[in-house]
Amino acid sequence: MKLKEIPKSVFRSLQLRATPRSRLFQPAAAEVPVVVSFTSIPPRLPRVDLVVRSLLTQTRVPEKIVLWLPEPDLPKIPKRLQALVHDRFEIRPTPLTAPHKKLIHALEAFPGHVIVTCDDDLMYRRRWLESLYASHRQHPGCIIGHQLRRIRYDAQGNLLPYKAWTYQGPDTPAEAVMAIGAGGVLYPPGSLDERVQDRETFMELCPRADDLWFKMMGLLAGTRVVSPGEPVKEPIPIIGTQKYSLKKTNINQDQNRTQWEALTARFGCLPIPKS
Repeated sequence: MKLKEIPKSVFRSLQLRATPRSRLFQPAAAEVPVVVSFTSIPPRLPRVDLVVRSLLTQTRVPEKIVLWLPEPDLPKIPKRLQALVHDRFEIRPTPLTAPHKKLIHALEAFPGHVIVTCDDDLMYRRRWLESLYASHRQHPGCIIGHQLRRIRYDAQGNLLPYKAWTYQGPDTPAEAVMAIGAGGVLYPPGSLDERVQDRETFMELCPRADDLWFKMMGLLAGTRVVSPGEPVKEPIPIIGTQKYSLKKTNINQDQNRTQWEALTARFGCLPIPKS
């Protein structure tokens, strides 16, 4: 976490925890037909209530919020988090430990629904979901992501390091655009190839890179990835959660590049344009 983000994080944390549960359970905001799905790990559980509270105080609230936790972690649920369980928010068990569980279980449990994924170490801005859903109404067949990257190759067709996968706006070739889970991603029904549930394959090829797996599944299904027409400010990091991250290996050790290469090798030549 950057030093300048600390005051903002402290203020928003205090603000969210001061919100009465009655307001969370009976929000004044209109509901949208969306299921928000995410997962977490034990070191972050003491602060996951802040994520849920940020989702329950949106300008448009989701129909359902589901937190998927590995079965051994269920006894570790803090009282602050357990106290938020009600009709709109529930915690469900999963046998998986891979991050892919944030989406694949929701696809099975809520067929035909719009699914939005988010991360467990961020507090989302109040218009976050409204912006995603408004863009979904404009582009109903597209995957919508607040944070995007461009999969980049050099002139010889070699995949560049992940840190070079910068997004440069609407002129980026559609097939090269990838949504990043931290910003929040909306998946409409039918936007991913049916092989998205192939756990053996994603555990073999990209066990720590769910964003890459879902990008490949969208690519195989021919689904475009776009950004919201009305972007919102970036989510606010939660103090004490950032040191537990896949970023240290996926990005700093460039494992995203090796995992994407494994995916493209398995699924064949794909129309990823060169830079």
